[in-house]
Amino acid sequence: MSRLRLTFLGTGTSMGVPTLGCECRVCRSDDPRDNRTRPSVALDFDGRTVLIDTTPDLRLQGLRHGLKRVDAVLYTHAHADHILGLDDLRPFNLKQGKVPLFASAFTAGILRQAFPWVFGQASPASTRPEVDLREINGPVDLHGLRITPVPVEHGQLECLGYKFGRAAYITDFSVIPPASKDLLRGLDLLVLDALRDNPHPNHSTVENSVALVQELKPKQAYFTHIAHDLAHAETNRRLPGGVELAYDGLSVEVEA
Repeated sequence: MSRLRLTFLGTGTSMGVPTLGCECRVCRSDDPRDNRTRPSVALDFDGRTVLIDTTPDLRLQGLRHGLKRVDAVLYTHAHADHILGLDDLRPFNLKQGKVPLFASAFTAGILRQAFPWVFGQASPASTRPEVDLREINGPVDLHGLRITPVPVEHGQLECLGYKFGRAAYITDFSVIPPASKDLLRGLDLLVLDALRDNPHPNHSTVENSVALVQELKPKQAYFTHIAHDLAHAETNRRLPGGVELAYDGLSVEVEA
């Protein structure tokens, strides 16, 4: 394996864009890149597909982007916009059997509480996702792809980003600790949370993420977890070279 394809299944914030009940100019935009489902990516390599997070929009995302299989799921944290699509793994179980899930110990505990019908008793007359929940606390090898968790701070909550080959995906953060920054320097591709321009206690802003790009010096950076405060085309025009907002459906190839 020399290359993998990263596809942005969703690039929106927890409420998605358009946001229910909102009449702002971004929610009414005709630009399809301003239509953002909840944040997730798919990593495709050697006929395998690994997801980062299972959003509430997973079924729609999978149909839209032709998702044929899921060989593993990496969880960043246990907020609703990142986990509530877990039940949509069932069709892949019918073809593949159990799907391994990787999460921190804390996130794994929340998953067990949130999905008692998956991890506890279930009616014999109903189906449930067949999964193997595993704690991740260091690098793992998934079908030849080395995955390294990257701890970041999401307000008061620890969240995991993931590094794979010459790329990394870091969503939902307010602070990246120094030790994690050292894992992210000089990559070919770096994906960062950039919620909006105004400060938020749990998320990075556009200004902060641009500063991180200038510090970490990736060849290309994309911003994700984007709120309806940011219009795609307008925001891209003011970003420096090598930095862009991602959009649902964007695919990029990186060295694995």
